Amino acid sequence: MIVILLGAPGSGKGTQSKALAALYGFSHLSTGDIFRAEIAQKTELGKKASEYVKSGKLVPDAVVTEMVAGKLEPGRRYLLDGFPRNVEQARSLDGLLERSGSSVDRVILLELPQAEALKRLTSRRVCSKCGAVYNTLTRPPKVEGRCDDCEGELAQREDDSEATAKKRWMVFEDLTSPLIAYYKAEGVFARVDASQEPEAVTAALSGLVDGGGAGR
Repeated sequence: MIVILLGAPGSGKGTQSKALAALYGFSHLSTGDIFRAEIAQKTELGKKASEYVKSGKLVPDAVVTEMVAGKLEPGRRYLLDGFPRNVEQARSLDGLLERSGSSVDRVILLELPQAEALKRLTSRRVCSKCGAVYNTLTRPPKVEGRCDDCEGELAQREDDSEATAKKRWMVFEDLTSPLIAYYKAEGVFARVDASQEPEAVTAALSGLVDGGGAGR
């Protein structure tokens, strides 16, 4: 089974990916995690990706697809997070899966209004020591500015500033609109209201993974 989870920055995609992986035994594949691992291991693909990342350019579709392809094994359940990012990558993924007798089963968009996404992003704080994530509105630390687990200093990531968050949102919208149209045509697309409580979002996602719910 192959499930693709789409969502703008701040939509809770990381949280929901972990929840679904635990519920269904999915192998959670995040392109960000794959990039970091390949670059750290200094593989040939990692070296290619690193050149683009260092120069601030987008990693080409062919390199991204090759990285993901190396992680896919026939017959396993996968939850794809951050891939595909555009229609070209979606077509490449379809070709890869077709060769192994598989296909994408469900594509789900975590839908969140821009104002809510920006509010979530700008209130996020990350521990500089252990990487734990907090939110000043919904999950504040016990002691302001300090991690509950290791007492490390909490800071706002550079890409969570309001100006950067708005740019990230716009890039996501531009890339995702054609992708939504592509998967709608394939008959596997659905949406979930990500402004609900996390548990309600997980329940809605589960219903779609189990085969319920209509796409729109």
